[in-house]
Amino acid sequence: MSELLIKNGLLLDISSNAVNPAEILIRDGKIAAIGTKIEIDSKLKVLDAKDGYIMPGMIDCHTHLGIIEEATGKIGVDNNETSNPVTPHLRGIDAINPMDIAFGDAVRSGVTSVMSGPGSNNAVGGLSTAIKTHGSIIDKMIIKNPIGLKIALGENPISTYGIKDKAPVTRMGITALIRELFMQAQDYIYQKEQNKITERNIKLESIVPLLKGEMSLRCHAHRADDIVTAIRIAEEFNIKRLVIEHGTEAHLVKDFLKDKDIPVAFGPMLTPRIKMELKNRCYGSVIELVEAGIKVSLITDHPYNSIDQLRTICILAVSEGLSPAAALRSVTENAAEILHCEGRIGKIHPGFDADIAIYNGHPLNINSNVQYTIINGSIVYSR
Repeated sequence: MSELLIKNGLLLDISSNAVNPAEILIRDGKIAAIGTKIEIDSKLKVLDAKDGYIMPGMIDCHTHLGIIEEATGKIGVDNNETSNPVTPHLRGIDAINPMDIAFGDAVRSGVTSVMSGPGSNNAVGGLSTAIKTHGSIIDKMIIKNPIGLKIALGENPISTYGIKDKAPVTRMGITALIRELFMQAQDYIYQKEQNKITERNIKLESIVPLLKGEMSLRCHAHRADDIVTAIRIAEEFNIKRLVIEHGTEAHLVKDFLKDKDIPVAFGPMLTPRIKMELKNRCYGSVIELVEAGIKVSLITDHPYNSIDQLRTICILAVSEGLSPAAALRSVTENAAEILHCEGRIGKIHPGFDADIAIYNGHPLNINSNVQYTIINGSIVYSR
């Protein structure tokens, strides 16, 4: 049994932004107890937080961490299999290299969990996974796999295939490809239930968990009309879990999103507006979505924003008017819920994974630094 006691720290309440003295006992990778004075065995390992601010490790619920590797060039770019616009059977886990130097950046910046998955050049891109940011064997870093099927609407699939005069050439073409696949999967499920399948189909097998409500449909959509199309597709196929990724114009349909209870993984914010779909991107959109009661998570879309910029994005959002509580919740509790991992990560709570970041000041102060990062109860970074 491994144990660690964090003492002399200030526990940051994400909801209220209040801080209170606290000690945290970690046992076998889980948070065992939280209190102001925990009785301990003299042999217990103690981490002195030195009045540092303690918060849950941050979560980025939309990245390509380890799939688009840094400092490798084209040979390390594995996010888009552009040999075919419909590739639901691709698994992000098969492309993630935990030796990517960006994992070190994540740990140093207090990011303890991410979603990593295929890119957006295909109408159907493949399966994403939720992972911890420390380790050398990806299979041992998994939180949940798969967590969602990636589809993409708008400019990216059209600019990838349309310029070659290959489908999809239009938005209609994108959605037709998606519908065709989902219809085939419905028929495949029926055939399986009738014991009439004699040969498995890897593409259709990948869709079965989605149509059975076991994972999310994660849709790359910037424009308001594409967001509405994503909702239309989800409802046509009775898909219960839909996440809008990027959501540049989500604020224009915020009432519709609220009525449908659909979350938005918003960003990235620090890239130039290099395509038309990004024209209206601003922090005001995030504020409108939050005020409308929509679950929002800020994202880096690493490496399009570097993973260590997640906290910076939160700080900038607060400077533009987002409440500190909403900013921190967007990269902790909200992100965990969007990944459907809310029972394990995103909170400092008994029974949760001991994923913790300790800062020498308030996390939303740009001058604060991460002093310690703890993942699964182990200190994986010490400043």
